[in-house]
Amino acid sequence: MASLPDCILRTASTTMLSIPELIRKKRDGGELSDDEIKTFIRAISDGSIQDAQTGAMLMAIWQKNMVSREIQTLTREMMSSGEVMSWPPEWKGLVVDKHSTGGVGDKVSLVLAPALAACGCKVPMISGRGLVHTGGTLDKLESIPGFNIHQSAEKIRDILESVGCCIVGQTEMLVPADRVLYALRDATSTVDSLPLIAGSIISKKGAESLCALVLDVKFGRAALYKDLEGAKELAQLLVETGNGLGIRTSAVLSRMDATIGRLVGNSLEVIESLETLKGKGPEDLMELVNTLGGVLLLMAGLASDITEGKKRISEAVIGGAALSKFQAMMEAQGVANEAARSLCSAHTDYFKVLRKSEHQLELETPAEGFVADVDGLVLAQVLHKLGAGRSKAGEPVNHSVGAELLVSLGQRVKKGAPWLRLHYEDPAPTPDQINRLQNALTVNDGTQTHHEHTLVKELLLPN
Repeated sequence: MASLPDCILRTASTTMLSIPELIRKKRDGGELSDDEIKTFIRAISDGSIQDAQTGAMLMAIWQKNMVSREIQTLTREMMSSGEVMSWPPEWKGLVVDKHSTGGVGDKVSLVLAPALAACGCKVPMISGRGLVHTGGTLDKLESIPGFNIHQSAEKIRDILESVGCCIVGQTEMLVPADRVLYALRDATSTVDSLPLIAGSIISKKGAESLCALVLDVKFGRAALYKDLEGAKELAQLLVETGNGLGIRTSAVLSRMDATIGRLVGNSLEVIESLETLKGKGPEDLMELVNTLGGVLLLMAGLASDITEGKKRISEAVIGGAALSKFQAMMEAQGVANEAARSLCSAHTDYFKVLRKSEHQLELETPAEGFVADVDGLVLAQVLHKLGAGRSKAGEPVNHSVGAELLVSLGQRVKKGAPWLRLHYEDPAPTPDQINRLQNALTVNDGTQTHHEHTLVKELLLPN
């Protein structure tokens, strides 16, 4: 194929199609046929297309959009570009997963996966790394010494058989077309194209051969979409695309303005996840875990309604069953038995296992009053600059960098009381960064203001 001039490829219908003609057709607002989309993805998979041509097609899609059928075909072809997982017949209806569009302090997966396993589900959670201000589940888990996110398809099946959940990175054989497109979307400023977002997210979940999928689509100051309407449009497209692949798909629209929980940063978020699994989790984190888990149990037929599903997830966390699953998952993925047991014991010094930052700095409240707001985006941006995140794929992160919120919304504070504890190493925070953090806190000196504590705004459930 690669030897044909102009990357001319032959489709199943024997029509000769050239990549430049496909780019021109989409650039001019035309709809690509199923065969034409297959040709495009096949050329990516076999390397017969030039990066410049792929970039041109991505820009054409970004400019002219795609109709539902095109998105469905794009997603299916991306999914089929590599290995598609298969599961034992007795797991039918039980293989589930969730995906979040990213947030600050979003450690939901670390609590939810073992809770679902404790409720009888099989959870092959394929997660990603953090980029820019959003944290990555894999980075959090890699702050645990020995935790191996690289597992073969065979090993994933073994872990699901024995434990019920695993959290791993994308394997080399899983959706290879997405890896090419993902890298070029970043380079061509087409990351925010809805069809390309849907194709990337749902193709990977489709390759997991899921029975049910729940999407946590964020909106707000620290989210990809700042307003509810934009997030809802993405959520509806993702639900439609997932259902089109035969996965029962639903979405939860949740607020992302401040932080989820009180701890932000890789090893600190592992600590808060473990505290949550020991029944001492913050309300906002448990609200998301219970809601997302409740929806999945309903879709998997393990709960009669969302209320029962939420109750089962909550009991799995509070009763300790989810903690046992998390310990077993850590050990199955390479963590030494002694370290896993220590992290999961009732009274433990987490920093005997996890790395602690060399320096801590407490910031003080500038005035007396009530905490009206904490800007999660500013917090994440400063931590990113201090080494907690990465600007480009492949960059290392400092797992010990992070921050502890010492106050909560609506709380009365005295002037000079500590409100944030910063964990840092090298570089140290600059005066400007400290000033930005101080400005992220809003204290009302008057009466207490009403705060909407619920993060979940809306549910989009399949019929």
